[in-house]
Amino acid sequence: MGQSNTSTRPRRTAAAVAAAALVVVSSGCGLVSGTASAELLQLEPLSVTSPAVRDGGPLPSDYSCHGTVGNPPLRWSRVPDGSKSVAIVADNNNAATGPEVHWVVFDIDPRTAELAEGTVPVGAVEGSATNGKVGYTPPCRRQENYRFTVYALKERVELGKGAPLSETLRSIADKTIAWGRLTATHIE
Repeated sequence: MGQSNTSTRPRRTAAAVAAAALVVVSSGCGLVSGTASAELLQLEPLSVTSPAVRDGGPLPSDYSCHGTVGNPPLRWSRVPDGSKSVAIVADNNNAATGPEVHWVVFDIDPRTAELAEGTVPVGAVEGSATNGKVGYTPPCRRQENYRFTVYALKERVELGKGAPLSETLRSIADKTIAWGRLTATHIE
């Protein structure tokens, strides 16, 4: 079972939250540098776990391009009251080529607290990944970190299936009020 990022973070103004969220998603769904990282850490924390992936452990090959299952199962908690939707972004930070987004799913009902492997919740929408495809694009590079970040949003994203990645990430950033992450350090 994964571990959560459960540090205590004070509440911030809406402007600080929006600025921090933009840094989160527009620069690789969590790649943070400089002073913006301090603002990012002020967002409300979500707990993100998985029965199949331990935070800091490997991503089982079943959830990579070497397997056939699709996305790993995820669980999250502590979605703030008043959240209107949840979004998930799966990405990696490739030092040589830059960040790559493998999956974006949004407009998940905020009462939803888990995602089964290889599925998308009823009513949720998938946007385009870095490669332009819609849906989960399994990662392939064995020695990279893969991050599954869950965002609680103050509004629905309201974009269509296959929406452009930059548009989707900006919309998620503008609406983020809380986030949490599960990181796999490599593929088994």
